[in-house]
Amino acid sequence: MALPDLIEIVPLDKPVRAEITVPGSKSITNRALILAALADGETILRGALWSEDTQIMVECLQEIGFMVNVETDPDETCNRTITVYGNGGAVLRGGTEQQPLELFVGNAGTAARFLAPFLCLGSGVYRLHGVPRMHERPQAALFQALRELGYRVESEKGNDKLPVIIFGGRADLPVSLDARQRVPTKSCKVSIVESSQFASALLLSAKHGGWEIEIVGENAEESPYVAMTMGMQNNFLQFGNVFPIDADTSSGSYFWAAGHLSGEKPPFPIQVNHWPINDWQIDRKFPLVAEDISEGRNTISRQNDLGDSIMTAIVIAPFSNHAVIFTDLGRLRVQECERVVALRTELTKCGAKVVEEGDTLTVWPSPLHGAEIETYNDHRMAMCFAVLGLKVPGIKIINPACVKKTFPNFFQKLAAPPPHGLGATILDAKTGRKLTHEELFAD
Repeated sequence: MALPDLIEIVPLDKPVRAEITVPGSKSITNRALILAALADGETILRGALWSEDTQIMVECLQEIGFMVNVETDPDETCNRTITVYGNGGAVLRGGTEQQPLELFVGNAGTAARFLAPFLCLGSGVYRLHGVPRMHERPQAALFQALRELGYRVESEKGNDKLPVIIFGGRADLPVSLDARQRVPTKSCKVSIVESSQFASALLLSAKHGGWEIEIVGENAEESPYVAMTMGMQNNFLQFGNVFPIDADTSSGSYFWAAGHLSGEKPPFPIQVNHWPINDWQIDRKFPLVAEDISEGRNTISRQNDLGDSIMTAIVIAPFSNHAVIFTDLGRLRVQECERVVALRTELTKCGAKVVEEGDTLTVWPSPLHGAEIETYNDHRMAMCFAVLGLKVPGIKIINPACVKKTFPNFFQKLAAPPPHGLGATILDAKTGRKLTHEELFAD
């Protein structure tokens, strides 16, 4: 049974004490899948996220010819144990120039970007394409870096976005305009102004490509997602062929936020189990940042303080007793939707005072009311505003099934009885009927 097109979150009517388990990290899972495919022999990924984005990555690897086995995880519905059989850096079959191997990446930015350099290690021709929004998202800095390394990368519309044709193997012969204009090298520069995924994508395959990558536009050591990639490379399979995937801290932020909205002082009554102890995920800091805001901190940076969970912080900011300024939000504009505008629009719809200036949002303390929330097919918009619904009556979520991108059982976690859920009531907004556990799974 599918989630309805419009659901209503009923506010919690009593304090809840819960310990929530969230699925594995999407960012870590998709990086680990590439590293495992490049490794030699069997690699077992435990606690790997099983959602739309990671399924897309697995299906692409299988389409290329890698053996990837997927088994259920008894401890978490949306995790899997994934076994990948690598070929020591060899990328398997591709198509021909007349009939490239088609690889569909949906709206998965990590899959689209991580696969592009990976495919350059192959010997065939590949076509990467996705949904219309993925075709709008930036790729130019990555494609230009690959050409600088000597590879033939041709955007079908000439705009350095998807769809793109990638020719495996270095373009040592002048087979295209790009190849004629460049002398193939083994080093390149890549800008991470628009997305740090460009650098991560190159770094993941750099060892097997023999590439030297110079990252510009931001200090790589201070870019949290590039630091995650480097940390994983340094630790991958260090202790055998099993690699554990940490819980997704961006997904965990929604439950820390629910605890924050309870009005109780730390330690909050809602906790997230197995919170990572390493620093690979910047959103690991969300509980501390939320506490800092409640104690008077008034400026939070997308670059230095939080990653995607800054959206969660923005949505609960009207409950602060002071204005909060959220800075460095530029990258939110080119993700699953134009998130800066989306956040401002939907929060304003709920009664919040929000001002957008450049890449900054300022949110003032505001009395909120219910509204129909447009999610723009963005999983994080749906989850952020669902948390708001635990506090504000009348919050209705359009297209809630978009959470399948990273957290298919999110609404089941909201509705499950404590201590493993929050015990929230979720209604079919059109009929007023309470939805069952099975109906709350996004597929």
